[in-house]
Amino acid sequence: MIEEWVVGTLSRTLAYGTPLLLATLGEIYSERSGVLNLGVEGMMILGAVSAFATAFVTGNPWLGMLVAGITGGIASLLHGLISITLRANQVVSGLALTMLGLGLSGLFGKGFEGKPLDSTITNVSVPFLSDIPYLGEILFVEQNPIVYIAIILTPIMSFILFHTSLGITIRSVGENPSAADSAGINVWLVRYLCVFTGGILSGFAGGYLSIAYRPAWTTGMTNGMGWLVIALTIFASWNPSRGLLGALLFGALMHLSYRLQPWVAPELLKMMPYGSAVIALVILSFGTLKRSMGAPNALQQPYIRGEK
Repeated sequence: MIEEWVVGTLSRTLAYGTPLLLATLGEIYSERSGVLNLGVEGMMILGAVSAFATAFVTGNPWLGMLVAGITGGIASLLHGLISITLRANQVVSGLALTMLGLGLSGLFGKGFEGKPLDSTITNVSVPFLSDIPYLGEILFVEQNPIVYIAIILTPIMSFILFHTSLGITIRSVGENPSAADSAGINVWLVRYLCVFTGGILSGFAGGYLSIAYRPAWTTGMTNGMGWLVIALTIFASWNPSRGLLGALLFGALMHLSYRLQPWVAPELLKMMPYGSAVIALVILSFGTLKRSMGAPNALQQPYIRGEK
């Protein structure tokens, strides 16, 4: 009985942690290039509503996921324009993007409230691997394909960031954009590409919520996940591999808030991830503390050529 409970909890943890992981991977790349994007929540909710609307109209959930990524990417470019090109305050721009996303999703999603989705991205079991005791039941039985995609993306994005010339370029722009510019690197282009990558993955995260995890559209269905992503990015020390562990931990806390209701007040468990998001924002406000955790030196700093 206990074994079944543990296996079931860990299996659902993977499912719930997937949107957190996808968006965190994208935010890590954005912040590694020096751009803080607090608009993750807005991009996720726009991805969720666009994915559901597309899947509902066309009957193709994978097309819905594609549209979700494009929508999130386009939304992120708005943040890029304001914070990179116009050099406005990144915090204010990100907050504005979140409010814009929540407002637009509520407006355009009103007609889809309560409507069932005929075609969804169904869960799959992996032959042979699903027969492995315990591990097979957790990882390879009735998991959504997007869960596997997110897990596979983690080592790929980690390898790119820390073991390729592209990764060195991204980290250089985030650490010392002046030196990177002197070396012939287009600082603005790199930052735009990283912000766009973050937007695409945040859109995918939202799309997963509305057409795979819970095939339905509900206004505000991201329920503050974007803020958890900001916290996860910091607690992962801007490392994709640690982001996977953090996403699983936060996913477990959120899932346990339902499973432990008879014994533990659900408000306490639900509060823990969001409380950590508050702590993360406090860390960002203190430069010394932020640097001690391994934050990029130029994070939140707009780049102006010729300015030291």
